[in-house]
Amino acid sequence: MSSRTSTRAKLTPFLFLAPAGLVLGLFWFLPALMAVLTSFTHVSLGSSTDLLSQFRWIGLDNYLALLRDPLFLKAFFNSWIYLLGVVPPLVILPLLLAILVNTPMRGIGFFRAAYYLPVVIPIVVVGLTWKWLYAENGLVNYVGQTLFPWLLKHPVPWLSLPETAMGAVMAVTIWKGLGYYMVIYLAGLQGIPRDIYESADLDGASRIQRHLYLTLPLMLPQMGLVGIISCINALKVFAEIWVLTKGGPLDSTTTMVYYLYQQAFEHLNMGYASAIGMALFAMTLALSMLNKYYSDRYATT
Repeated sequence: MSSRTSTRAKLTPFLFLAPAGLVLGLFWFLPALMAVLTSFTHVSLGSSTDLLSQFRWIGLDNYLALLRDPLFLKAFFNSWIYLLGVVPPLVILPLLLAILVNTPMRGIGFFRAAYYLPVVIPIVVVGLTWKWLYAENGLVNYVGQTLFPWLLKHPVPWLSLPETAMGAVMAVTIWKGLGYYMVIYLAGLQGIPRDIYESADLDGASRIQRHLYLTLPLMLPQMGLVGIISCINALKVFAEIWVLTKGGPLDSTTTMVYYLYQQAFEHLNMGYASAIGMALFAMTLALSMLNKYYSDRYATT
């Protein structure tokens, strides 16, 4: 093979990858780099017609301001409350649901589709529907007062009270995410050899023992994956907050991403918003690495 042919063979894969690399560079790496640089500047869009004059290098001032901003600290606290409220149910409940729909029975396809249906419904439709359900004269109050009259003596405006708004948003997120994570678990369950369960049956293991001592350990990689995905999605939650509460009442549902949106698109403070984005990126990266480390560790023991 001549040197010219050899060089062409080496360059061919890069030529095929070039369009994808160009798209990634323009729409992912370049914006990410711009966000990092912008986080070290004071940018107030709309203050001048000269775009370059609106950028002023201020070093770490945006990051130091985050530590003194009570609204950012509240948003930071709310993000962790939201994460701790939705991630454990989204790791456990879809697994139970997947075990249920993995049982061979007539019409099981219908139930799988029904549980997955909320995933494909647009979040705006979901939000508007749940706003109606959470209303004082809505279905949630009606069912609660009918089944638990001693607990729910009066209709509750779930989305208008600081004490209940965050829990109401969490419930919507859990309801919408169940089907998505159920599919991940279902793929893992169907990859488990059936002879393992048959051996357990011969040993006299009950149904609960089979799932406790066989299914659960074998599903640890999938549980780790669901944990990572649900953590990332919880930290960057925005649509549910925007549709249901718009951060209220009294900032009780303002998360970091919603606060970033307020700073960037309501106050046009792009430098400060970029600093919030970098803080969120650091949190997400650290949490994902920690989650993956422990998932791999328990999956191999």
